[in-house]
This record gives sequence, C-alpha cells and structure tokens, in this order.
Amino acid sequence: MINKQYKETARRAMDFALQNGCQAARVSVITANNNSFEYRNTQLDRLHQSSENKLYIELFVDGRYGSFSTNRIDGKELEAFIREGIISTQYLAEDPFRQLPDPKRYYQENGKSLDLCDADFDKIDTGQKLDILRQAVEEVYQSDDRIISVSSAYDDGVGAEYMIASNGFEAESVDSAFNLMVEVSLRTDGDARAESFWYDSAVYWDDLKKIGIGQKALERALRKIGQQKVESGKYDMLLDNTTSTRLLSPLIGAMYGTALQQKNSFLLDMLGRQVTSANFTLTDTPHLSRSFGARWFDGEGVATKDRIVIEKGVLRNYFIDTYNSLKMEMAPTIASPSIMQVSLGERAFDDMLASVQRGIWVTGFNGGNSNPTTGDFSFGVEGFLIENGVAVMPVGEMNITGNILSLWANLAEIGNDPRINSSWRVPSLLFNNVNFSGL
Repeated sequence: MINKQYKETARRAMDFALQNGCQAARVSVITANNNSFEYRNTQLDRLHQSSENKLYIELFVDGRYGSFSTNRIDGKELEAFIREGIISTQYLAEDPFRQLPDPKRYYQENGKSLDLCDADFDKIDTGQKLDILRQAVEEVYQSDDRIISVSSAYDDGVGAEYMIASNGFEAESVDSAFNLMVEVSLRTDGDARAESFWYDSAVYWDDLKKIGIGQKALERALRKIGQQKVESGKYDMLLDNTTSTRLLSPLIGAMYGTALQQKNSFLLDMLGRQVTSANFTLTDTPHLSRSFGARWFDGEGVATKDRIVIEKGVLRNYFIDTYNSLKMEMAPTIASPSIMQVSLGERAFDDMLASVQRGIWVTGFNGGNSNPTTGDFSFGVEGFLIENGVAVMPVGEMNITGNILSLWANLAEIGNDPRINSSWRVPSLLFNNVNFSGL
C-alpha cells in the first residue's frame, strides 16, 4: 500500500503543477520491493534486494506535453523538479491530441478487491527462499552424467501505485509476484550443448510450485539431444501451451493504437473483417481475481471491462488509448490488454499430438522477426518431427516462414490446456500447411 505521506506528496505535486502554468496534470507515486537470488550447481551465485520509490508526473502546458520521473520526492527539491519540467515542456512543439481521458471513462472505486497481493509477503524470510532455490537444483544435480550445470533463479516483488489526475481520477493498485526457474545444460556427442529450462509463477507464495521444476527442466533438456534438420516443406505445426503465445504476439501488436496511427500495422482498417480461422475467439478478461494481468484500470486510469477482441475469427476491437483515438478520430477503447483468454477446444495436447499424421511439434523459438506492416515473418524453431501421431525425432536449426494472417487462417484446432500462471492464457494450437525450411 502507498502510505499517506506519499499520497499527500502526489497531491501537492499536482497542485503545484497547476499553480505554475499547467492546464492539466497526472501524477503517479510508485513503490516496489524486489528480491532475486541465483544458485549455480551447489553455490549461491547472486543475491540482490532492492527498494524503489518514484514519482512520475505528466504535464499538459499550453497544448504541449511532457513526462518526467524522479526518486527525489521531498519538499522544495520536488518543486524545483516540477518547475524545470514545466519550462522544458514549454519548449516542445504543440500537440493538441495530448489530453487526459474523458472523466466519464475513469475507474470509480467499487470497494471490491482483485486479491492481487499476498499479505504475508514480508513474513517470508530469505532462508525459505534460498531453501526452495537450493532444492530446485538438488532435484537433478549429479543425477545424470551428461549434466554440465544446473542453475536456478528465484525472484519476487511487491509493488504499489497511487495515481491522481487533475480532472477527477484517483485510485491505487497493489500486487505481488513470485517466480522460480531452473535451467539445465547437458553435454552431447557433438559440439552443441542441449539446454532447456522450466519455471513457475504465482501471485501468492502458497500457489508457487516449489517441487518438480528442476526435474521438468532436465526432461526438456534430455529430449533435445540429437536434434537434426528435416526436409523442407509444408507440415502441420503443433504448438504446446508454452510456445503458443509467440505467434499470437504479432497479431496483438498490430492492434495497438500507435501501430495503427503510424500505419505500421497489417491490421489497419480490418475491424469487422476475418483475420483468423472461424474457430478462434479471443477475449480480454481483466477482472479475474488472483491472476497476473488483472486490473481495474489501465495506465491512463480508464476503467477496464471484459472485451471481445476476436470473435469467431472476426476482429472486433483495437487497443486505442486517448492520444491515438484523437489523432485517428476513432473511439478510444483501452490502452493495452489485461488477461487474454482463448475460447477452448475439446482436446488436450496429447490427443492433438496423436491426431497429427506428419507434422512438427514446435517447443521453442530461436530468434527471427515479423514485419509489423505486412505481417510477413521468419522465425527459428526447434521441436520434434511427428509421424503417425508420435514424436519420433528432435529437430532444430529450422525456420518457419509465411504471413501472420495466412498462418492464422490455417488454424485447425485449439486445445483445452492454457497455462493460468500467465496473463496470456493460450492453449495448444494446431496449424495446417506451414512452411518449414531445413535441409
């Protein structure tokens, strides 16, 4: 929680800005406490703890806009900082589209909680955190002669933000997060190492999986031994729930107001048109309690709500903030997505795998890019060759190429297995006729 003193500082900062030449202002005070630790084999390799207090202020001065931040938020020093910010903003070019949102769109305190902060955060001592970190390594360390190294990383954090705007917005948010990851490196018969990782994340300490992370990382590394290229051609492509978000990302990026306004989006003028196969529905669901990505309001203070983004393949919404809505003369929606959920299919991953006669199960992406204007892409991938419903050989050093819209038009099936420890809850996906380049 933001203490009373910091809230009063934010109010004074806003009032001072309005009294010294600003027509409008928005102020946020952010506090955060973070811890991170790393083990490598049997040794503690890194320990880092930090605290942060920061004030972020946005100034609207004579049709001009400036934003500034500082961690020096005491008295006269803060006043001098704001005064200098106002002077600097006055030198900028006019931009009449820089405005605060319509107050009618603001979140209004409703007394409800999204349960996003573990109240026992401060009661979890460093010894407990180091114990799970060490145990994660010990699960697999020296369990296989091919292991070169096992490293584990733990981090957590609790943060709060208090935001106030001169046209009527005031609200606070607070959240916590816990993360545990293990990475395993193996020697192979060749020069290349086989490496992989596994992780878990949770809003609450008690929900964090603390056992089995190391074993899962080792299993994923072992199955990469002996990777080969296979013949280039068109294959069915199966993405599990750890990789499926990678190909959703270019689609979401093309929906942002900034990309649309700059005509740097392959989804420009595509509202109401088919952009994926008809079996795909995507919804933004911001009010799921105890979930990453949940929130009552966005970075402008605009109230969030459930919002259909793609409905049976048809694009229904963009992510348009106040600034870009004014520039494009379009109705604003929300600045960014919260929790993206895909309408689920009927089958689990193993059943989907068994249905593929010849294809490639992609377990990882290794670089590549997507053109935001055209949607053309090329990504490096690794995974397994599938024959008659069975993963028969690990594959690597291959690329997939094509166009994002063409790819999503060939979405054949959606699984029922999203990972709920992510703000993008995307299950396994099966695509037909994807171009793979190998031998």
